[in-house]
Amino acid sequence: MGSTRLPGKVLQDLAGESVLARVVDRLRHARLINEVVIATTDRSTDDAIVAECRKVSVAVCRGDQDDVLDRYFRAAQLTKADVVVRVTSDCPLIDSEITDKTIAAFLEARPDYASNVMVRTYPRGLDTEVVSFDALARAWQRASKPYEREHVTPYIYEHADEFKLLSVTGDFDSSAGRWTVDTPEDLEFVRAVYCSFEPGTQFSWHDVLDLLDRCPEIAKLNHSVTQKTLQG
Repeated sequence: MGSTRLPGKVLQDLAGESVLARVVDRLRHARLINEVVIATTDRSTDDAIVAECRKVSVAVCRGDQDDVLDRYFRAAQLTKADVVVRVTSDCPLIDSEITDKTIAAFLEARPDYASNVMVRTYPRGLDTEVVSFDALARAWQRASKPYEREHVTPYIYEHADEFKLLSVTGDFDSSAGRWTVDTPEDLEFVRAVYCSFEPGTQFSWHDVLDLLDRCPEIAKLNHSVTQKTLQG
């Protein structure tokens, strides 16, 4: 709830449901995910997120606001997960096909970490990271810089000498797209996308690409937004 550029963004309305509920619903269509868990903070302002999780029947694990890595580690312990999939809650266009593709690549090659973000070919907002519990535990023990704790995985992918990494890429480059929600302009963009497909909500990322080809004015809604950088 404490987003600086769009406070309360994950509970903003998106075609009749919250942004968070949309993320959860789309992830539940992934074939290779066993359970979805929301790793939120223990601050009272995030009690509203816990209430929303109860509404959509999804598990919650709470912890320190800034130490998101610790929250992920605790959530993995809670669910006895041997593999953890990280998707951020501000990505209501997340696509189960791409998430499954990233998980399948991890399960086939068995690296410590696989993601579609080290080499970007997909629009921002379809980000999926997959990490073994052992690698997550090592990062939890060793990561000391604030940005490593806040952003969960930098210690892993910035230490290729310690971890086996796997990059998952698409067949073509659509990385210029911005499909995440961090500003009012981003929210306007995803609302326009959902409105274009109503009442359906399980449109694919290919459907969105086709929509933006037909209606480039939608893509212009947030084209001037810049991504926040990691604070190293």
